[in-house]
Amino acid sequence: MNSSLDRSIVKRGIVDALPLFVPAIPFAFVIGLVIVESGLSPFIGWTSSWVIFGGAAQLTIISLLGSGTAVAAAITAALVVNVRYLMYSAALAPAFQRQPRWMRWLGPYLVIDQLFALAILRADDEPKDFRTYYLSAGLVFWTLWQITTAVGLVVGPVVPEAWNLEFAVSILFLGLIVLGIDKYPKLIAALVGAGATYLAAGLPNRGGLLVGAFVGILAGTVAERLRE
Repeated sequence: MNSSLDRSIVKRGIVDALPLFVPAIPFAFVIGLVIVESGLSPFIGWTSSWVIFGGAAQLTIISLLGSGTAVAAAITAALVVNVRYLMYSAALAPAFQRQPRWMRWLGPYLVIDQLFALAILRADDEPKDFRTYYLSAGLVFWTLWQITTAVGLVVGPVVPEAWNLEFAVSILFLGLIVLGIDKYPKLIAALVGAGATYLAAGLPNRGGLLVGAFVGILAGTVAERLRE
């Protein structure tokens, strides 16, 4: 009975992950194009897909290194881009606290925006069910990302510029935001955070993302308190 249940959870994780990965395919092609244009070794550039495993941070660090930016500055910018993972970690912490030690150490490596959007909806599941679902969906994202970024090294440079693949990145994150907004405070956090990020877009090292994240969190927290 448990084996049958586990298989159904694995299947659910795979089925849920596949449609969320589709918008990431053009993103992978953009990564491939940026790697080729950066002057880095294609193999070294591709290995960043599994070392970093975060498309936005990977795109940032490769772009900056390719333009001659100092390594320390490129890493700092990538960390700023990934500051949202602090929020993801805080949200998923209660679910991970009920997991075995190996899961608490290795599981966070798979966290990306899509997986967080799925996992947070299952955070109240039984620990084993959550773990099975999380790993099933996470490994789908990880495997497909490695494949598509490798393909992107070949396809990205030959895709016509008129296709504007970069637009797919915005569509991907917009879809995840819509998926995650299920309460009024979250809507407030998203709108205020987006506005703050836009106003602070001129800050160096993409610091506007950091400002937008903290302002959005603050606005969402205030909205939640007022709601109570």
